[in-house]
Parts: sequence; C-alpha cells; structure tokens
Amino acid sequence: MSSTTQDNETIDFGILNELIGYRLRRAQLVFFNNFAVACNDLGISPGLFGVLVIVARNPGLTQTAIAQALGNDRSAMVAAVDKLEKMDLVERRPSQKDRRSYALYLTEHGESYYQVIEARVQQHEADFYGLLKEGEKEWLIDILSRLTESRSDAPACEE
Repeated sequence: MSSTTQDNETIDFGILNELIGYRLRRAQLVFFNNFAVACNDLGISPGLFGVLVIVARNPGLTQTAIAQALGNDRSAMVAAVDKLEKMDLVERRPSQKDRRSYALYLTEHGESYYQVIEARVQQHEADFYGLLKEGEKEWLIDILSRLTESRSDAPACEE
C-alpha cells in the first residue's frame, strides 16, 4: 500500500501496513488527536481521563493501585495526580489501608466535571462507531482485549 504526500510524492510503506503494531499505533494516533480536539478546552488528555475514570469508579484506591491498573509508571502517576489536584478534580487523603500511601477521591468539582468529560468522551467515541459495521465494535474490543492481555515480556526491539 502506498500514500501520496502534499507534493504528490508516492510513499511506499512496505510491510508497515501489514503489521498489527503499526496499524494499532496509527489508529491510536487518530483517536488521540481527535480526543484532543474534543477535550482540549477542558484541559484533559487521554491519560488524565483514564485516571479520572478509575478514581471516579473506585474511590479510595492508592496512586500505586491506579498506576498498576492503567499500566502506568508510578512516577508518571505522581505528575498526573499533581495536575488533577491543581485542577481541583481529585484530592489525596491518607489511605485507610496503608499509612505510607495516599488514596485518591474526586473533589466536589471533580464529580460534576467528570460527568461533563465522560459525556464528551462518549460522543467522541460515538463519532468513530459510524465507521464500523454492526457487531464490529464488540469484535474489535474483544480482539484488543486479547492483545492487551497477551505476553508483555517479549524481548523489545533493539535501537
């Protein structure tokens, strides 16, 4: 498969368009770019949205538990929580289970904000569903779930 640039140059992608990883990455970029268009005015990124969803649905989880659930690095989680805290969306409270950790909760403002952002994200997703045939959304989610749960300890490509 090939593509044409603005300068009418044809680019041969070789095996790239046959690679699952490449196609997933391209699809992710399209979704993330459209997410940004849909949600930038609210100051939220896909990563921050993920944290908000987990906190909203699981109040009282520690930052570490949320990072593990989302597959994020703990240090990245601290920065994300700092940003959400500055936006008055989440608050840290001492954990009931582990005095060395903080549990996360939505603030009052975070509760109402979450309703707005969740509706916006649902609309963003619905815009893409129009590209799919009946049953393909469930099929695609099933496949992506299986890929996500697959072996993640495979050797990385060397640079």
